[in-house]
Amino acid sequence: MTTLTAEEVQRYKRHLVLRDVGAPGQQKLKAARVLVIGAGGLGSPVLMYLAAAGVGTIGIVDDDRVSLDNLQRQIAHDTADAGRLKVESARDTVHRLNPLVNVEVHAERLNAVNALDLIGRYDIVADGSDNFATRYLVSDACYLAKRPLAYATLGAFDGYVSLFKPHETSADGTPYPTLRCLFPEAPPAGLVANCAEAGVLGPVAGVIGTLQAAEIVKDILGIGESLAGRLLICDVLASRFEVVSIPWDPDNPLSGRTPTITDLSLHRPTGGSACAAE
Repeated sequence: MTTLTAEEVQRYKRHLVLRDVGAPGQQKLKAARVLVIGAGGLGSPVLMYLAAAGVGTIGIVDDDRVSLDNLQRQIAHDTADAGRLKVESARDTVHRLNPLVNVEVHAERLNAVNALDLIGRYDIVADGSDNFATRYLVSDACYLAKRPLAYATLGAFDGYVSLFKPHETSADGTPYPTLRCLFPEAPPAGLVANCAEAGVLGPVAGVIGTLQAAEIVKDILGIGESLAGRLLICDVLASRFEVVSIPWDPDNPLSGRTPTITDLSLHRPTGGSACAAE
């Protein structure tokens, strides 16, 4: 385990006094490698809180550029960044916040060709994408690469968070679920409006992304009760949180007893864009 420098001790001292973190936990954070898919509405708070927490290496995948209509919720960017690649703008924001963090930028689309290679370089993945094609690609790739997936998605005034760890089992020996246990297939194109069409209240992205970041930090540290096997639902308008169980589906096509999805060839015709949640 890497040791902490004097500067790191000063920077993270509020972590170091926590019984469940301390120096050993901070060293785990420093050694961790997290890949964030999308540097937008969800990716922004995830990136900033992971950097502030001292996660040693953060990868960012996004091929999009900053536009003015992003800034209402994508707090990793500011007005002067309009037109820049989001990965570069987000990298600079992270370094201003914490220059001790190593940032690896991937200014490309996540697709069936590069997903396993990219995801395999990291310990845990955060999905901040805004479309079903990418969400299912990321989920399938994380399962095949045996990497935990911190999942989150946004509605106009609500959001959902979970942690998918299907390569591990619950206390009763049942595998943890995947996204396909919750929804075996993506809905038909055009059935569900995206954020560009339906809109999203800016702070909702901050709330959900922050919960997603907390779940990642908990998993790295091995503390608390994770959302593996559970889905957290946040209704901001009603100021209400609810947690529901997600059972493993033995008939799901990815991690069921007789899987039909054994590689990413299913995703090759359409690929997937590593765009941030809108």
